[in-house]
Amino acid sequence: MRILIAEDDYTSRRLMQKLLAPFGECDVALNGAEAVAAFEAAHAEGRPYRLICLDIMMPEMDGQQALKILRRREGELGVAPRDEARVLMTTALDQPRDVIEAFYRGGCTDYLVKPIDKQELLDKLREHRVLA
Repeated sequence: MRILIAEDDYTSRRLMQKLLAPFGECDVALNGAEAVAAFEAAHAEGRPYRLICLDIMMPEMDGQQALKILRRREGELGVAPRDEARVLMTTALDQPRDVIEAFYRGGCTDYLVKPIDKQELLDKLREHRVLA
């Protein structure tokens, strides 16, 4: 499985890599713009990401903006809904406004509040059929 972790905080990024590395090849992006570029490159290579973890608060382009672009591009590329990347929003924000934005306006798969709990992460990956 190919995984993209978009996170500007070094410690959070390393933690996500450590948690997810046993399940697949992990690439990293430091902001939303890099995440969109990595997404485009992965599709151009014919090896799209199965899982994308997007921090909401990042410089240059935040996770909410990146999510909307990723979902729009999947539509433009003709990706069937069942084949869309599973996108987990990761953030220190736990405001209803952010949750609504991520789910209903962005189309995220799920939402995790930092600090990330390993068991909760694994449960969500199983729930969304990312892991068996």
